[in-house]
Amino acid sequence: MFGVIEIIILIIVLVLSIIFHEVAHGMAAYALGDSTAKDFGRLSLNPIRHIDLFGSIIVPGMLIILNAVSHIQGFVIGWAKPVPINPLNFRDRKYGEAKVSLAGPAANILIAIIFGLTLRIFLMTSIALPQGTLMVFMYIVQINLTLAIFNLIPIPPLDGSHILFTFVPRLSDETKMFITRYGMFILLFIVFFAGDYIFYASGFLFHLITGI
Repeated sequence: MFGVIEIIILIIVLVLSIIFHEVAHGMAAYALGDSTAKDFGRLSLNPIRHIDLFGSIIVPGMLIILNAVSHIQGFVIGWAKPVPINPLNFRDRKYGEAKVSLAGPAANILIAIIFGLTLRIFLMTSIALPQGTLMVFMYIVQINLTLAIFNLIPIPPLDGSHILFTFVPRLSDETKMFITRYGMFILLFIVFFAGDYIFYASGFLFHLITGI
């Protein structure tokens, strides 16, 4: 069972990872010519500007506690306030939305690689990391990989849907409308019935990066 300290660390790592994800969206949009996120003060790493009380604290906190009580590794999700963007301001009108959407998962993957390789290097040397530091590094890698994979699922409102619609423009309007309308129900189905596959994928990448 998770202890109180471990639960708090999990929530902090998850919230910060989500914030980096959202800031990456805003920075990508700004680089493409859209200053909307900057104008709303959303390029800041200040958690107060990004935290959604329900999605960033209550939902992940309840899921983490539920997993701890049930002794089962379940799926933990969370979200921040979406970063406001205006695609009409993008210099790249064709691929702009896809680039901005990809920036979030890419930021999570980059964080996972940095902390994962650092962890791997320490484990390959005679330098012993404190147990608490080892645990935090492992959580950072696992959570960021899981966030990246989950957000790349091509179902609205996740980032993967914008990438899908950009690179598969021949999808009919009816198909796009169906996916958008029932996206949340599809996601809930994936979370409850196919979440293990996301864990398998993130676990494989975790092992690939850290060697653990």
